[in-house]
Amino acid sequence: MIGSLFAGISGLNANAMAMTVIGDNIANVNTTAFKANRSSFANMLSQSLTSAGSGDIGRGVEFWGTSASWSQGNVENTASPTDMAVNGKGFFILQDDTGLSYYSRAGEFDFDRNGDLVNPDGLYVQGYEVTAVAPDGTFSLGNIANINIPGESTTMPGATTEFTVDVNLDARAVAGDTYSTTLSVFDSLGNAIPLGITFTKQAAVNTWVAGVSVPSTVALPANVTINPSTLTFTATGGLATGGSDPLIAISNLLTGAENLSLNWDIFDAVAGGVSNGDISQYASASTTTFQTQNGYTSGVLRGVDVDEEGVVTGIYSNGQLVPLFQVALADFANYGGLQKLGQNLYQESRASGQALTGTPQDGALGAISPQTIEMSNVDLAQEFVKMIITQRAFQANARVITTSDEILSELINLKR
Repeated sequence: MIGSLFAGISGLNANAMAMTVIGDNIANVNTTAFKANRSSFANMLSQSLTSAGSGDIGRGVEFWGTSASWSQGNVENTASPTDMAVNGKGFFILQDDTGLSYYSRAGEFDFDRNGDLVNPDGLYVQGYEVTAVAPDGTFSLGNIANINIPGESTTMPGATTEFTVDVNLDARAVAGDTYSTTLSVFDSLGNAIPLGITFTKQAAVNTWVAGVSVPSTVALPANVTINPSTLTFTATGGLATGGSDPLIAISNLLTGAENLSLNWDIFDAVAGGVSNGDISQYASASTTTFQTQNGYTSGVLRGVDVDEEGVVTGIYSNGQLVPLFQVALADFANYGGLQKLGQNLYQESRASGQALTGTPQDGALGAISPQTIEMSNVDLAQEFVKMIITQRAFQANARVITTSDEILSELINLKR
C-alpha cells in the first residue's frame, strides 16, 4: 500500500506540471507567433514479481517534457508597413550589438532613430543588402547585414535616355503646316529640361519632318540635333515600316550636366519585323495623347514597402521605387531542438542543427506576408478540454492517495 501512495503522488506532480503547461498556453493566447506546447508523460520503472515479467507493477508516472506545435498561426493585418509574418517555414534573423544571432517568428518591427529596423527589444533585423539594380528591375544581393535605411536617404537623379510621345498628325495638313508638343526630360544633375518637338508637313505625300529644341538657357540651337528626322506614313495612317528610332543629342549643356542622348521610341518591335508605332497620320486634328520618359530628379525617402519576397523598397519623393534590402530567413533541421529564450526568441543549439540562411521563397523557406503579424496557434477549445482531463486526472490520483490511506487505517485497526 505504501507503493500506491507514491504512485498517486507521482500522478499529482505530473498532472500539476501538465496544468502549468496548459496555463502557459492560455496565458500566451495573444502572444505574437507563440507556439503552443503539449505535455508528455512516461511510466516510471516497474517492479518485476516474476521472471517472465507478466507481473510487472508500475511505480507511477513522470512528466516527460513538452513539445511545441509548429503549425502556422493565423495572420492579423496591421497598419504598419514594417510588420511582417513568415507564411511557411523559417525564422527572422536578429542580432544584438555584439553580433550574437537570435531567431524569431514575431515580426513586429519598426525603424529606430538611427534608421535600423529593430524588434521591440532593439535587436537588429538582418537582411541582404541590394548592391545593384538592373534596368529590368532585377537586382544583385550582397552580404547579410543590419537593415538600415536612414530617414534622410536620397536617390541620385537619373538622366533621360528614352522617351515616347503618342501623336496624331493631321492628314489634311498642307506643306508648311506645323504642330508642336513639349515634354520634360532630365539631365544628369536632375534638372528638368523642356524638350520641344515640332512637326512640319512636307510637299512629299505622307511625309513630315521633326525638329527639336530646348531653351537657350539650356543649350544653343546648334547643339541640339535629331537623326533621322523624316517621318513617312503609309496610306492607312501608320508609320512606314523599316525605319529606325530617331536619336536626339543635346551637347554642351549650360547647366553643366553631361551630354544627353535620347532615344525617341516610335517603333514597336513585333515578331517578324517592325509594326506601326506611336505616331499616326489620320484625318483628325493634330494632338498629343500620351507621353512618358525614364528620367527623374533626385528624391528623398518618403516611406518603405515590403513585398512577399521580403524585398524592402524605398519610396522616394521623385516617384522612384528603389529595392534596398531583402529580408533574410533561417531554417533548421530540428525546430524542436531550438533553445527557448523568452521574448519570442530562440537560439541555435546542437539539437536544432546549424541555421540555413536564405531569402523568402528560396527552397523550403516560406513567403513574407507584409503588414501582418503571425498570431498564437493556441487552440482555446482544445486547451479547455485538456484542462478538464488534467483536472480529473489530478482528482483521480488524489483519490488513490485517500483510498490507500483508508486501507492502511483498516490494516492498523486489525490489531485493535
